[in-house]
This record gives sequence, C-alpha cells and structure tokens, in this order.
Amino acid sequence: MTKDQSLTGLLTRRRALLAGAAAVGAAGTAGLFATVTGEKPIRPAPAAGPQTHRALKPSAYRLEPLTGYGPPRAAPRRVLVRRRPFLRVSGRGRTIVLTFDDGPDPRYTPHILDTLREYDVRAMFFVCGEMVADNKELVARMADEGHVVGNHTWSHPLLTRLSRGRIRAEMERTCDVVEETYGERPAWFRAPYGAWNRATFQLGAELGMEPLAWTIDTLDWTTPGTGTIIHRVANGAAPGVVVLSHDAGGDRSQSVRALRAYLPRLLDSGYFVTVPERKYR
Repeated sequence: MTKDQSLTGLLTRRRALLAGAAAVGAAGTAGLFATVTGEKPIRPAPAAGPQTHRALKPSAYRLEPLTGYGPPRAAPRRVLVRRRPFLRVSGRGRTIVLTFDDGPDPRYTPHILDTLREYDVRAMFFVCGEMVADNKELVARMADEGHVVGNHTWSHPLLTRLSRGRIRAEMERTCDVVEETYGERPAWFRAPYGAWNRATFQLGAELGMEPLAWTIDTLDWTTPGTGTIIHRVANGAAPGVVVLSHDAGGDRSQSVRALRAYLPRLLDSGYFVTVPERKYR
C-alpha cells in the first residue's frame, strides 16, 4: 500500500467515525425531547436520494413554538412571612404615604386621581377585584400616572372568618385581574377591616405581597364631615406615616373634598408624598 493510499484510508475511516457520532448525537437529542414531552422522537430524513414530504402529525410539531399567546406570568417574588403588617414607611425627611381603599369607583376615584395629578404626587390604591372588573380603565389610568395598585381582596370579606382556601382565592383572583389590567401583579396587600391572621400573612407572602396597614385612620367611611377628615390628617401627620382614606364603598364626596384641602397643606409644610419601596429578599 502506498503512502497516498494509506492516508486516503485514514481519512475515510475518520469521516465514518464523525458521521457515526453525529448520528448518535441526533438520536440522543431526539430521545431527550421524547423524555421531556412524552412524544416519540422524530426520525431525521435521509441525507441523500429522493425525499417525500409528509405532513407532520400534531404531536410532531408541538415542540416548534417557543412562545405562547402572551407574555409569561412572572413567578411571585420571594417575600418574608411577616407577623404583623407595616404601619409606617422608612425614608429620609418628611415623607408621608396616602392610601385609598375599596375602589375604584367611577363616581369618586377620577376626582382623587385629578387632585393627585394636579399636585404631581403618587399614592397607593388598595383595590377590590370585583370593582376592578367593572372599572378597568381607572386602574389603567392609575398605572399610567405612576400610582401603586395594591390587593384588597376580591369582595372585601372578613378574612379571619374564612378558610385558608377561600382566603387564597380572594387574594389570587384579585392579583390576576390587577395583572391583566395594570400590567403587574400587586406587590402590597391590605386585609379588609385590618383583620390579619397567620394565614393572611403566609398566603400574601406566597403571592409575592407585603402587608401594609396604616398609621392615620381618617374614618372617612363614617362620613364625619370634610373638616373632621382634614383635621385628622393634619394632626396625625409625621414623617413615615401612612394615611388611610377611601375612594369607594359609599358616599366618598367628603374624602374627595378633604384631599383637595389637606394635600396642598402637607406639601406646603414640607412633606414629601411618596409610595414605599419594596426590598426583596
């Protein structure tokens, strides 16, 4: 055998080995997909010779799309299970947080949003899912104007009287409708009536939400008068406090008028109206 013939034989054997490795790799890849999906591996077509194209069965092309019909839902953020809700917020200077519960309500929420926009401040709205379902455009406006939308359950029940499964349903259903409308899942949760228990803290954390209560209760739901609401906010104002008001659940015209009066006074007194920041662990 000549030197050239020996070299040719060596190259031929090398090509055969590479071709065999490629075939084994292709078969292994097909086997891997079959293991994950439960589908039979798709055999590759021969590399040479006349080929006939057959329509693939549905099971054969399920692996092709890598995108769904919409953006994937983000996994809930890791949140510590608290033993009590936050009552205040930390921050530098004279910060204060305004919160509004039970909405959105087309009779009152737009007026509150108008006032907040006029003074260029952000607030938090703890919404009820059943109200969101009927007033999605207001929640979309909250998002557009930079406000934070929190979870206040679907139907505003007393959670401490519900089973764990019903508590989760109230929370999760509201998370879903807020995400659908607002574009993000709520990062904050407030229990109706301020009634917290171990299950509410655990389930809220599982859904990626921190519990927030309040420092100043305006008791505006009792319709005490516009002047009384203003007085309660002015007397209770201090760095880091959280003010509770309502934009739904009854006649909230006093709440609307009170905000228009006390908000500029807070700003003139040097308060910075803000929203809390989340620190994920």
